[in-house]
Amino acid sequence: MDGDDGTTQLGSHPIFSTPSKSLIPSYDTSLELSTNTLSSFMPTNITDNGSSCRRQVMVLRDTDLILASGRELRITSLAESRVRQSHTKSYKILHTPNIQFKIDQLALNSNGKLLAVAGAFQVAVVVLPRAGYFRLVPETIDCKSIQIGQFYHGSDSAVPIAKIDWHPWGEAGSTLMVMTLDGKLREYDISVDTEEPQQTLSFVPEKKPGRSFVAEDASEREVVSFTLGKGKADWGPLTLYALMRSGDVYSICPYMPQNASIPSAYVHSLECFISAKQEFIKQGSSSQVNKNMSILYDYQHKYISALLKQLPPGTVFPAPSRSVLMHPPTSIKAPPARQGPFLLQPSPRMLDGSEGGDATDIIYLSYSQVAESDGDAEDGITENLDVVLITYQDGKIDVCLDVEKVEARWQSKSTSHDLPMLAVYECIDLGLISMLRSLPSTQGSHSALDLLQGNYPLCSVDPIHNDTIYVYHAFGVHALHLRPALDALFSALSSDGNASESLDLSSSTAVQPILSTFSVERKSSNPVIALAIPDDVYLSYSIYVLTSAMRITTFSLNPRPESPSPKSNERERLAPSTNRRLELLGDVPPYASLLGTDPWTPPSVLSRSTGLPSNPRLSLPNDSSQREFMLTPDTLRYLATTVTRYSDQIREVELAQHGAEGRAALQAQEVVRQTAKCREILSILERLKGRQREASQKRIQQVQEEQRTLLKRSDRMLQVMMEKASPELSEHETKWFEELKRMKEVVLGADRYDESSLSIRIRTLEREYARLMPNLKALMEKERRRRLKATQENSGLGVTQAFEFGQRSNHERSRLADLEQEVTKLAEKLDVTLVKPPSAR
Repeated sequence: MDGDDGTTQLGSHPIFSTPSKSLIPSYDTSLELSTNTLSSFMPTNITDNGSSCRRQVMVLRDTDLILASGRELRITSLAESRVRQSHTKSYKILHTPNIQFKIDQLALNSNGKLLAVAGAFQVAVVVLPRAGYFRLVPETIDCKSIQIGQFYHGSDSAVPIAKIDWHPWGEAGSTLMVMTLDGKLREYDISVDTEEPQQTLSFVPEKKPGRSFVAEDASEREVVSFTLGKGKADWGPLTLYALMRSGDVYSICPYMPQNASIPSAYVHSLECFISAKQEFIKQGSSSQVNKNMSILYDYQHKYISALLKQLPPGTVFPAPSRSVLMHPPTSIKAPPARQGPFLLQPSPRMLDGSEGGDATDIIYLSYSQVAESDGDAEDGITENLDVVLITYQDGKIDVCLDVEKVEARWQSKSTSHDLPMLAVYECIDLGLISMLRSLPSTQGSHSALDLLQGNYPLCSVDPIHNDTIYVYHAFGVHALHLRPALDALFSALSSDGNASESLDLSSSTAVQPILSTFSVERKSSNPVIALAIPDDVYLSYSIYVLTSAMRITTFSLNPRPESPSPKSNERERLAPSTNRRLELLGDVPPYASLLGTDPWTPPSVLSRSTGLPSNPRLSLPNDSSQREFMLTPDTLRYLATTVTRYSDQIREVELAQHGAEGRAALQAQEVVRQTAKCREILSILERLKGRQREASQKRIQQVQEEQRTLLKRSDRMLQVMMEKASPELSEHETKWFEELKRMKEVVLGADRYDESSLSIRIRTLEREYARLMPNLKALMEKERRRRLKATQENSGLGVTQAFEFGQRSNHERSRLADLEQEVTKLAEKLDVTLVKPPSAR
């Protein structure tokens, strides 16, 4: 990452000016995190004009940058600012009189029309202006703003807000989810009702009055963040995960908005998934566990059947997927059950020097890769890998794998099941403890490690490369590159059982500090309050980082190509040996390359996606330059450490440069050798195409003629050898020839006039067939004319009438037959002889 000219231009933009003290009297222009101001960053001291735990006050909508400064919403166009570089930069103020609180969180919906803003206790939604607002003359733009759920989030006595977010499957992008610290998730549909939630989920059960004592920590009943699961043919998109301050993770499944727009392909895939599980359970034993699972799958099938009924007619699985408006099924009266807490296996390790900080954020990521099969590439199997990241105050990040995905469960009295599990792959240390421990302790009552109590790391996903996660906190920004770990895991998934034992799963996430806001001189820091990455073709691929001192820092990011699948290298190594038609006659190849057989891999110092240098940039308040610089042992120690790091990097870069130059020289030499070899091969080809070709063709013709002569001689020699070896026929040969003679007599006859032979009988049948065919053709023609005449005579009688007449005739015939039987029985009784009745025609 390197700073560009946009850093200076954007840093001087007036949109990043501090808010006026007339709007927020208690607003501190420095907002430094230090031992003196630590109490204002504690979660127990959240006030309406203070700072809440989660801070995200800057978002990007295409080329528009939206910033919250105190109670004020500002917007500017980065594209217009780039075009008008010579003119004075400006911004517009969004006039929202309903927002009378300090804004801490911003959330933009999917279509970019609605902006959710949240303070410590209150929530509002602002309708953003359309494109072209920047050309308006007034500096203030009137925008419609609506306060959400004033009964629940309308006063300072309300429960503090933990996080707000828009549901991706909400109809028209109008479903807003608001999570409060007490574990209540309220779903608001802005297009239906802004005061009452459509649904309310509770992740913290109510305390039951009783005399029993339960040793429960208060942090186990406070929710700090939530996230939605992901998946294609499972319950992932309908799963909601919540993170407690203690680090416990709970989930609720199924959950879908009251007015949801769900892809039809997902509903069909989920139905197939549940049907497959039901078939598997039916094939198992009839144990109590299988019975309970069968009942659960019946409930799940009932749920998905209600969703299938909401699909429009003609929506079948092979058809292209489309979004369909759906509502949560009401066929199951029981509410979804809270599942958890999740078991983290193996248990995450504790960082050295830390007693374990509070959890701050959770994020759910899903990665997929198509593993090529042995046949065509189109027959590849998609391998999915779901990752859960949990951040803590002390700078620890747990990277967990969701190997046993949550399934839908509902509350019942006899519900008893095992706790869900997350597999812990690695624990990342951001190095915050080592940084603070390197500072000498002061004589006061507080140490530098106490600053971790005001640290709240949050995660942000790169919109272009979703395997890159940015974690911003009170001391700067770190970039997490999950690609090395993902490649190792995908290799383990794609290999068979025998090969998986020898796989190296030691690949870990690459951690790169990119920005530091900690001042060694003052032992304080300006927390990062916003991070944004453009996802627009008109803006360069970069990252914007905003600190509490309203200082913006911009880094230009390096786009990288998609990495190949892990199995491609194995297939490329096997291709030369399996597809070669001509094998070498010796162990020594005719040509040995100077480059060897293994491809050259660039040194790690040059292959970093973050560029050079790897040391984080320092972002301090602008007023720090006005103070007199004091040279202290701490600053000297910091400068010595920084110089040592830069010296090591310079040495690594020089070594990498020498290695790259040596490789380039070797490649140039190899190009010369290969060129000479190609010339030699071309000359050989020219000779083969000229006189040698004609001579070769003549030799081939001679060889073919000699081959025919040799074949004839070999046949004669074989016949002679057979006659010498057995001049008389063997017993089996004699029987075979006798059988052939008998078959000949049967077919052709003993003599010329043998009438029992097959040939004579066939000729007789042919003559008889030729004699009978004219009469048969005449009868067929006569029958055809009779049917035609009958059809013409009975043209007035329809098929239905003829069928009814036939039925009536059959009925009368049956009656006559019954009457005949009765008369015959009566005559037998009276001893009377009757004449045989005439036959019916």
